[in-house]
Amino acid sequence: MDIFDLEKEQRIHITCAKAVEDYLAQEVDELGYDVLKKSAAGVETEGTFSDCMLLNLYLHTAHRVLLTIAEFRATDPDELYQGVARIPWETLIDAHGYVSVVATANTTAVKNTRFAGLKAKDAIVDRILKERGARPNSGPDKTQTVVALHWQDDLVRISLDTSGVPLSNRGYRTMPHKAPMRETLAAAALLAAGYTGEGAVVNPMCGSGTLALEAALIASHTAPGLLRDNFGFMHVLGYDPAEWTEMRNDALSRRKAPEWQIIATDRDPKAIEAAQNNAKNAALSSVVDFAVCDFRATEIPQEQGKGIVILNPEYGERLGEEKALEEVYRAIGDFFKSECKGYTGAIFTGNRNLAKCIGLKTRRKIPLFNGPIECRLLLFDLYAGSRREDKK
Repeated sequence: MDIFDLEKEQRIHITCAKAVEDYLAQEVDELGYDVLKKSAAGVETEGTFSDCMLLNLYLHTAHRVLLTIAEFRATDPDELYQGVARIPWETLIDAHGYVSVVATANTTAVKNTRFAGLKAKDAIVDRILKERGARPNSGPDKTQTVVALHWQDDLVRISLDTSGVPLSNRGYRTMPHKAPMRETLAAAALLAAGYTGEGAVVNPMCGSGTLALEAALIASHTAPGLLRDNFGFMHVLGYDPAEWTEMRNDALSRRKAPEWQIIATDRDPKAIEAAQNNAKNAALSSVVDFAVCDFRATEIPQEQGKGIVILNPEYGERLGEEKALEEVYRAIGDFFKSECKGYTGAIFTGNRNLAKCIGLKTRRKIPLFNGPIECRLLLFDLYAGSRREDKK
């Protein structure tokens, strides 16, 4: 019987939101891994199963960490089944456990992706039944063992999804409040704005506090994976709980109190209540200062001299909202100009027309995606005498 070697270095594909791959690659490099390839919404490196555990623990911008366990050619569903059935699943998945197969396919070999996933699932459970005399349950639940199938033309890649539930689900956001920014997108926006944990972060219009809390994770050197108690790798045969405990303890020892203020405000008391509850869940209550106030009344720490003021205002997705928001964006520009001198101003928006109402010269316009919506992170150098853009 073949045994898949979890200690052997394999190709690791790490997924992220579209346009975030540069910031993910930066994180992977800083953790000491070679970035072998960057592609749209992903980064590739190499490592072992243990490396996947560590990547799940420390990465701020990643969605999933996929450990490649096989690649083969398949031109039809039968060849897909045979290729998947050759993998020694009985050494990876408990016969009395649970497996979910997530499939993506861009091939003429099948008419729909769901069929490819079902074919792969059948091969997995049939193999385990043959070798162990019992078969795991299967379905859409991603909280246990997750297998990823990617079928491009005639090339099939089979991976263990060592994350399971996407890493954007940190676990702290039990009170999201309205339409929140995904945690990994908030982390990417901060990194794109140049935030490294140094300098104050001020987040007016904070909503449920995601930007402020992601800044607090970075500033306090808190590994995001510390907030979760379940990952896909924990359900793979060969997983060593003692090794994970050692990784967690090492990550906990790296935490420190930030030297700079992190401030989050919102005029809606319910938003601040949600943000404070989320901060408590993340054990970051002592790191972020919350206040109920209009964004124009937000305290900007002047004595610290540098930092980021970052906002994620509404951007009028429904008809008739855009006109009403023009004055809000103009007021943000005035607030930046009068109250935030010495800081970097950052606005994340999906509405380029409203962005023009800010009236300040942008240093950079960085494309990022909030789900399917193409957005921009606008960066402003806020120095004395910031001037309005020439309206030619």
